[in-house]
Amino acid sequence: QLRRAIEECKRVILALPEHSERQKDAVVRLIHLRLKLQELKDPAEDEPNIRLVLEHRFYKEKSKSVKQMCDKCSTIIWGLIQTWYTCTGCYYRCHSKCLPLVSRPCVRAQVSHQAEYQLSICPESGLDSQDYRCAECRAPISLRGVPSEARQCDYTGLYYCSSCHWNDLAVVPARAIHNWDFEPRKVSRCSMRYLALMVSRPVLKLREINPLLFNYVEELVEIR
Repeated sequence: QLRRAIEECKRVILALPEHSERQKDAVVRLIHLRLKLQELKDPAEDEPNIRLVLEHRFYKEKSKSVKQMCDKCSTIIWGLIQTWYTCTGCYYRCHSKCLPLVSRPCVRAQVSHQAEYQLSICPESGLDSQDYRCAECRAPISLRGVPSEARQCDYTGLYYCSSCHWNDLAVVPARAIHNWDFEPRKVSRCSMRYLALMVSRPVLKLREINPLLFNYVEELVEIR
């Protein structure tokens, strides 16, 4: 479809009066169409099936019909015409062209090495402590949305750009333990993946962290 649009645009340019405004607009459109075609062109088919980046183990996907969002550039992955990879550890997905730009380490490795929760409720230290940059990709951010909107992660208390924080909702362990609050809160992509991988791990020693909770929650008394 893009190739047909490009050919049609060429014909329109030749048919329009020389140096007219309409011809200039058509030339700009032609440039945009060519750039779009270049962006969608599939990379070489001989790309490796496995790529290792920041402890991610990326496998080249075979599925062509599934429509996914790229975790790096936050745009759609068109499986029919684009090569894409998925990390087998944390399920991070991205275009082949975005692989060299990945800045988030695999959270599966973090779970394996660390396996513990942040137990302070939204431990905010402020944007100035981050130099007004995204905690993950270091893109400039501000609360005014210029140049990019700062979004706070309720789990880490840090601020992220809209590419690293998609307003995903998750139950925050610190709120559950200290307040018995299971209301899902907005968290960054990294935090959401980490919490999803940690959810079945028995790492919370509740009687040490908040023994008073047993006096107020009937279900906990029964479990004890």
